[in-house]
Amino acid sequence: MGDNGDGYWRRLVRRLTSDVAELDADDLSRKAEAVGAVRACDCRSGEEVTVLGRVRSVGLCPRNAAATLEAELYDGTEGVTLVWLGRRKIAGIEPGRTIKARGRISVREGRKVLYNPYYELQTTS
Repeated sequence: MGDNGDGYWRRLVRRLTSDVAELDADDLSRKAEAVGAVRACDCRSGEEVTVLGRVRSVGLCPRNAAATLEAELYDGTEGVTLVWLGRRKIAGIEPGRTIKARGRISVREGRKVLYNPYYELQTTS
């Protein structure tokens, strides 16, 4: 069969023996690459980046007098925390939703963070 056939069989065996979470992570990574997003694991503090991933959790974190909405975005490699200052809720920002976000990466308490990112809700496909 040659190299193409061998590659096909390797991919097929991998898909059949991988767990769902691993396949989902691979799918997210492929989608991120297709839209020109940077993998979260490759983001460095101070860089302007675009990331694409699935929201794992959303929480309201009151800090002093102003509320802060936080969402954990996972792209198949690592998580990035999206933080909107002064917001209590944003329509469409909910667990399970795929989002493309853009902003400058910061690191807070060892976590990668995008403050007040520009974002686009992605349609499921």
